[in-house]
Amino acid sequence: MSKKILLLVGDYVEDYEAMVPFQALLSVGVEVDTNAPDRKKGNTVPTAVHDFVGDQTYKETPGHQFGINADMASVKLDEYDGLYIAGGRAPEYIRLNEKVIYITKHFFEKNKPVAAICHGIQVLTTAKVISGRTLTAYPAVGPDIELAGGTWKNVEVDEAVVDGNLVTSPAWPGHPAILREFYKMLGIKISES
Repeated sequence: MSKKILLLVGDYVEDYEAMVPFQALLSVGVEVDTNAPDRKKGNTVPTAVHDFVGDQTYKETPGHQFGINADMASVKLDEYDGLYIAGGRAPEYIRLNEKVIYITKHFFEKNKPVAAICHGIQVLTTAKVISGRTLTAYPAVGPDIELAGGTWKNVEVDEAVVDGNLVTSPAWPGHPAILREFYKMLGIKISES
């Protein structure tokens, strides 16, 4: 039976943090619905590329247009096996959308797999679903985790942290780690044949 994932994005989502999980999940047979507040099926959102070049924070440059293939208003949450929240600048404002918070809480209440990367954790802090949990994020989001009752774990940028049904990673270099753990949570096994 094929798995179905809801991928939350918004304007200026980090390009790799939307494109890579979308394509990687599709490559292993997972159906992925992309969704953003105030966007309908067939719309796009602009992305931004965040590069780490030695400054105090990332450098941001324009990315691509990322396609939305599902309407937020009509998603049937019980049809989804997991939730993936991409990072970038999008989480700072999509977390203000009541439907985004409702969606996020649903996946925690049902104990379904949730992956969040980089600033995507801002959606989790606003949804108040991380109290008592250990997770990681981009370092600038660490204080938000602590204020929301979670424990921020400072790990290398290419690592992931698992706590129950939740897997998090600090930034896009962590895609191999976060996706590997998300696949396990979904019961997806990849083997050589």
